[in-house]
Amino acid sequence: MKYILIMFICSLQSGNACKLIPTDISEFKDHYDCAVYGYNYSHELISEFSREFVNQYSVYVQFMCKAGTAT
Repeated sequence: MKYILIMFICSLQSGNACKLIPTDISEFKDHYDCAVYGYNYSHELISEFSREFVNQYSVYVQFMCKAGTAT
């Protein structure tokens, strides 16, 4: 079974909806690989923003690994 990574960049500020973001890899052989990549990529994304931006907009990354059909 393959797993699909779905990632969003979000803000806790009222009126700011989460936005779907693209990833370099979106399909994984198992949940483990998907989750590890999701956490590492989340860290990379947040680290690219300035401390001020993250604090001002309460930015966070949300992701999920969804099971897909076997191919």
